[in-house]
Amino acid sequence: MSPKRRQQPVAWDFSTEPEFAEQLAWMREVVRDELIPLETLELTPHQLRHVLAPVQDEARKRGLWAAHLPPELGGEGFGQVKLGLMHEILGQTAYGPVAFGNNAPDSGNAELIAIGIKTTGREDQRTQWLEPLLAGEIRSAFSMTEPGAGADPTLLSTMAVRDGDEWVINGHKWFTSNGSVADVLVVMAVTNPDVHPYQGSSMILVPAKAPGVDIVRDVSTMEDPVEHFGKFGAHSEVIYRDVRVPYGNLVGNEGDGFRLAQQRLGPGRIHHCMRWLGQSQRAFDMLCERAVSRFTHGSYLAEKQTVQNWVADSYAEMTAARLMTLQAAWKMDQDGAQAARVEIAMIKFYGAQVLFNVIDRAIQVHGSLGFSTDMPLEHMYRAARAARIYDGPDEVHRVTVARQLLKRYSRAEVPTEHVPTRRAAARDKFASLLDDIALEG
Repeated sequence: MSPKRRQQPVAWDFSTEPEFAEQLAWMREVVRDELIPLETLELTPHQLRHVLAPVQDEARKRGLWAAHLPPELGGEGFGQVKLGLMHEILGQTAYGPVAFGNNAPDSGNAELIAIGIKTTGREDQRTQWLEPLLAGEIRSAFSMTEPGAGADPTLLSTMAVRDGDEWVINGHKWFTSNGSVADVLVVMAVTNPDVHPYQGSSMILVPAKAPGVDIVRDVSTMEDPVEHFGKFGAHSEVIYRDVRVPYGNLVGNEGDGFRLAQQRLGPGRIHHCMRWLGQSQRAFDMLCERAVSRFTHGSYLAEKQTVQNWVADSYAEMTAARLMTLQAAWKMDQDGAQAARVEIAMIKFYGAQVLFNVIDRAIQVHGSLGFSTDMPLEHMYRAARAARIYDGPDEVHRVTVARQLLKRYSRAEVPTEHVPTRRAAARDKFASLLDDIALEG
């Protein structure tokens, strides 16, 4: 190998203080006893808010609410390791992040607005959008993806043109998370088409009720194929027709769109991967319970080698994914998201595959029961398929990892480990020593 720079040894420490460990234990109880049971009920958004209110109040009292932001911005200032450990627990159910004020896309959007306020000093955005968002009084949506501009956001065509003290926005978006229930949309738009896309896009806050905002539909998906509208967590198609908003609704500065997106997506991917581990653990528990309970063809499934392999492989993959994710979170806490770019990209595609693998094995062990809606596995399976697409498809993240790693190496006409060349170099280096040995002989 001929690496351009040596990798310095580092110490990794994922430990947490006893007080926080107690908080995590409480969160596990809440998720198991209060939140997972709610999945079996068909609750309206109003009913859900009412049912979750006591848990949300207790989370606030315990200092666990909106923990992703620093205290001066209304949060708790937890680092990525702590947040990751929280999301591993909360991710077992879709209601977990909502109950603790760190659900997507609101958590990421709050971070964006907070970064923008810190950059520009637009304190009016704090009172109008950030504080109500953190309090759970309003909902937000992230409106970036367009038909034909998903994996390659440089192809975005939505335009925002400045007209005096206003932006005029025109464009077509879809997979706008929470679009049909949002009060405000964070819209990524081209504000300067004459420069490179990385410098020409911006993010703008658009009230959902602004004239010209057309929430066309919630896009039915493999995860949620039944046609609906106005559902929390849904992905909406949105058209912006001459939408006018104040210039001050700009998040950060003009041209900051891609930089802000990366700052949002880095921590978001950590949280995704830890939530997937929570889902994986839940599927793994179902797999093992079924294995020790189901008797067929003369023995329990747990006694059959194939099932034993599935148990061992699942646990090994989950453990590897967990350590990789915590190491990425630790590196972000130490050096920032940019320094952890390879680690973040790596866990994104690896963690998504682990989630899919474990759920698939759990379904297989349950047979027809796992395929039915009498178990949550079939829905978990459909939802898991999206993990390999959103926040960038697996292939893009693999390219990122490969390119960044290959930059650490230089071309060599003769391979560095070429034995004849190394032998000649070693003879030159140790010539005098070899001569002494020869004389002694």
